[in-house]
Amino acid sequence: MRKPGLLDQWLAHADQALRVTLGPAPAGASTSPASNVAAGELTDSERHHAAGLMRVNHTGEVCAQALYAGQAATARSDRVRREMAEAAREEEDHLAWCAERLDELDSRPSLLNPLWYAGSFSIGALAGLAGDEWSLGFVEATERQVESHLDDHLDRLPAPDQRSRAIVAQMKDDEARHADMAVAQGARTLPAPVQGLMALTAGIMKVVVYRV
Repeated sequence: MRKPGLLDQWLAHADQALRVTLGPAPAGASTSPASNVAAGELTDSERHHAAGLMRVNHTGEVCAQALYAGQAATARSDRVRREMAEAAREEEDHLAWCAERLDELDSRPSLLNPLWYAGSFSIGALAGLAGDEWSLGFVEATERQVESHLDDHLDRLPAPDQRSRAIVAQMKDDEARHADMAVAQGARTLPAPVQGLMALTAGIMKVVVYRV
């Protein structure tokens, strides 16, 4: 069988980008943590707020898919490439859970997801080019920030919205595990200015996506 060439790999990346940003909601490999949680009664304002937060979480998972794909594309070692691919598969579950919850809330994903995907893929590819240890450091820093962001969402979600809370809590645990995996694989700690820029960019994204 012919080994996939560079063109084949980039066509596969393009296909993934289209599926993640424009395709139908994916079917996760794992059952949603909200599957056995009763739906609470939400007011219109609570529903709108919960939808905005879950839209942010959905876009975060779109970005995670792009980051891991970019890092896998430029990883130096097969080991790191496999780790990135495995983490991306788990993030697909998160993407499916968030998409399902948005539908339940009578809402939609961000209209800007193709833009967020393209930017995140580029950042991931650059991180991979910097070397595997720095790329893993980027994973750790990203996942720690996402873990903190999800913790904030647990505080901000309406109290009756236990279905969204169940999803966010499971995602938070998974992101922490991804960060620990990166450390175990030899991640280098990113400089504070880089982490600050990452947090600033993520903050802008959250403000925009909550509304658009």
